[in-house]
Amino acid sequence: MKLTLLHDHALATGAFGLAIAPDGLRAHAACADGRVVGLDLAGGGQAPLAATHASYASGCVLLPGGGTLVSAGYDGALVWHDLASGEATRRVRAHAFWSWDVALAPDGGRLASCTGQYLPGGWKYEPAAATEPAVRVFDAATGAVVAEFDHQPPVQACAFSHDGRHLAAANMLGEVRVWALGDGAAAEPVARFTSPDFTSWGTIKSHHYCGGIHALAFAPDDAALVVCGMGPMTDPMAGNGRMTWQRWDWRTGTKIDQIKDGQHGAGLMEALAFSPDGGHFVMAGRQAQGTWNVAVFSSADGGLVASLDTKSRITQARFTADGTRLVLAGARSQPAPKGGVWAPWGHVQVYVIER
Repeated sequence: MKLTLLHDHALATGAFGLAIAPDGLRAHAACADGRVVGLDLAGGGQAPLAATHASYASGCVLLPGGGTLVSAGYDGALVWHDLASGEATRRVRAHAFWSWDVALAPDGGRLASCTGQYLPGGWKYEPAAATEPAVRVFDAATGAVVAEFDHQPPVQACAFSHDGRHLAAANMLGEVRVWALGDGAAAEPVARFTSPDFTSWGTIKSHHYCGGIHALAFAPDDAALVVCGMGPMTDPMAGNGRMTWQRWDWRTGTKIDQIKDGQHGAGLMEALAFSPDGGHFVMAGRQAQGTWNVAVFSSADGGLVASLDTKSRITQARFTADGTRLVLAGARSQPAPKGGVWAPWGHVQVYVIER
């Protein structure tokens, strides 16, 4: 497999969320200035939506039909945008703290958002207990809460199963919980497991935990969960833990596979997505050491099949519906302003996938 850069579109500020239209011609990026920007993936034309978040826009999802987009932000809000007019049609206070991640169910009928602040809960600096449900599920049409679940904060990633019957979420301590959805489903998780390979305990510069699972996705057959983040390190402030993904049988809490020795560098991995045909998955983030910050792996054996160094931080990775393109969103190092003007430091890149 080969990844060839086709377009590299600059954004005014860094991008944290990315939604791709079904035809693969247009995207929306949730950005650090609180805006959601519509983007022509070929020509590069941009159109910011009217409504903004009071802090970072952290994610966005496109509802079925392509006429409505829902964004999430560090202001704890979910905002429904009408794409024809560019105006907001609904704003819901989802959390008292940040929305770390937002996910859309496969049928487009529900969306989930996760939250949680890391505050020391004891002398061991373990995270304090949650003050609100860490995961909430909303009706995508009305914005009403249809389910809410408890998890140890901060909960940084969530994902629906492909059949829409389960929701998984993962936190900074490497703990994954999975809940059943639907009428009569219990609030208790149907499965939970913890991997120690994503969390660091820091004693250099300050005492704290750092890291966690930053992205997860159900395998196409829903039998396994793939999770990614950064491995432990002596000094979490350095950000140079091992680039890591693992595959788990979530029903039994058994680790099936993980990134192979010699195929990784160091850095935080923040994005994970399966190709439409399920044959591959991509992991991406920021590189501290090594030769790549974006890599594609075989779903069959977990082997590395393609990689590239974008020389930037990648926060989201999405395949187009036809599987011929890989779209990446992220940020480069923010430059100092010149004459009071900030140069663009966000970007969305489109890669052609050659097999």
